[in-house]
Amino acid sequence: MLTFLALTSVALLGIVPEQSQAIVIYTGWERHALVGSDIRLSCSFFSWRWTSEDVTFSWTYRPDGSRDAISIFHYTGGAAYVDNKGPFRDRLEFVGNPGRRDGSILLKNLELSDNGTFTCDAKNPPDIVGRPSSVRLLVFEKVPIQAGVITGAIIGVVLGLLVLIVVIYYLMRFLVARRVFSLSVSKHGKKKKEGSQQRQGPVPPADPSKIKV
Repeated sequence: MLTFLALTSVALLGIVPEQSQAIVIYTGWERHALVGSDIRLSCSFFSWRWTSEDVTFSWTYRPDGSRDAISIFHYTGGAAYVDNKGPFRDRLEFVGNPGRRDGSILLKNLELSDNGTFTCDAKNPPDIVGRPSSVRLLVFEKVPIQAGVITGAIIGVVLGLLVLIVVIYYLMRFLVARRVFSLSVSKHGKKKKEGSQQRQGPVPPADPSKIKV
């Protein structure tokens, strides 16, 4: 009965509850880092509404080989809260900008035991329905061979392209200079020939009396 009266009052006052829409959350797929380095884990979301003052971000962490995830960070009411008992209690910093829908965190001084899956969840009331997004972190003692090979290949290709561009540039300059020189020599030779013919004048006709029969 009370519910019916409440709904009737809302209808009479012309107040329509704001409907929620789906929210889409984005993170990376996989990140690589070295022991002792820092890494930024990005999290953002798409919502059809303006960013709410009640926007929230939550991060959980599931270590490799474990089925259970633990909460490591939460942002709500304009304040950031880092779990004070977890593995990142002294190594996590909030570097996002909620007003721009950015809930990124920074992990410092990485360890091999930090390998695992990090999941970000965001709410932008009334849009609170969305699927959390996850990113896997792989920490290495040194750059993995595959990554090193790929990096070396990219650097080699870039250097090769630069060398090729320089060679083509100087080759084009050489060909243009050679063409200009050839045209200049040809034009100069033609003028010299015409001048020589003008100085010699017309050839006089032969004297008939001197022609031997």
